[in-house]
Amino acid sequence: MVSRVRVWLNRTYAENVFFMDQLRRNPSDRAVDIHATHGDADSPVLAAADTADLEPEGLSPAGYVEYALDQCRRRGIDVFVPRLHQAAIVAHRADFAAAGTALLAPPPEAVAVFHDKVIAYEAVQAIGVPVPPWRRVRTADELVSAVEELEADGHTACFKPASGAGGVGFRVITRTPFSLAQLSGFPAPYVQLDMVVEALEQADEQVDWLVMPRLEQPEVSVDCLTGPDNRIRLSIGRTKNGRRRGFTLQEQWLEPARRIAEGFGLHYLSNIQFRMFGDVPVLMDVNTRPAGGLHQLSLCGVNAPWAAVQLALGEDPGEIVPPFLGQDYAIVSGPRQLRAVSLPQQRVEETEPLSAAVPAPVDSVEVGQAAQALPL
Repeated sequence: MVSRVRVWLNRTYAENVFFMDQLRRNPSDRAVDIHATHGDADSPVLAAADTADLEPEGLSPAGYVEYALDQCRRRGIDVFVPRLHQAAIVAHRADFAAAGTALLAPPPEAVAVFHDKVIAYEAVQAIGVPVPPWRRVRTADELVSAVEELEADGHTACFKPASGAGGVGFRVITRTPFSLAQLSGFPAPYVQLDMVVEALEQADEQVDWLVMPRLEQPEVSVDCLTGPDNRIRLSIGRTKNGRRRGFTLQEQWLEPARRIAEGFGLHYLSNIQFRMFGDVPVLMDVNTRPAGGLHQLSLCGVNAPWAAVQLALGEDPGEIVPPFLGQDYAIVSGPRQLRAVSLPQQRVEETEPLSAAVPAPVDSVEVGQAAQALPL
């Protein structure tokens, strides 16, 4: 009898409830138990898991590694998919292996390269992947100089933190004076240059931003699955142009993504994002973790989460070619379960079948769904 696979996701995005769904509906018909931890008791991933714990707050990276090792030992975790404190965790891969847990994450060297966008851009340029023009700024004077340089070349300037994920801190620079126009409609990413300069001059510390031209659509996120042998098993591009989403296997997107994933050892699941600079696709960002929208590949007949777990367990799924490309779609929202209490119901016994776990009454939260997307 094939044993259950126990998978842990730590403090992950709400959209990864679909990642969890795909693990359970795997084509190998393998039983999967999912453990989830989070700092927010109302995270839908906790309600979707078989077992769950609230994470302690205020742990240092080293303290979190000890917490994670304890979780793996106590819960019998086979595969750990770390998001929070990924860099510290992968540095202790041998300790997790000794606990019987495989890490579904790249080696520390790869994580370090892509933690800082300046290091990342310099590294990928060295292997021939185009990047947008950029300048690192820390002061108001440096910001103004970078913006003026871009505007002189006819570009709209934007900035984002040199490290970070999920578009946090991204803003587009405008010289239009602040007025009631900015207070009507929905909030926008535009900020007035004079207001940013004033904020920097009044700040007690420097910032660490990249200033670059605002890149054009389409945006293409290439989801890659790479083995520990640095060989790609899967690469599919997800396109975004306004509300319209779709898929692509065009080499102008996939070839540079494969070059990055294989060249830097981005083992297991990574997400490599491109946009257009003029008529050239350039790198925008690299995520050394599964993308929140990874489940959308199910519209192409692909179960990427399960293929990654197989690879982490040493069961090579081989090269994965999508049997078809799904039609264009849009993201819509739908309800997911939330517990009214601080933690989801725990399974009483490890041997209890999954179908025996009866959920208590729930609240709900909206999570973007692509697997149930509406065709355009």
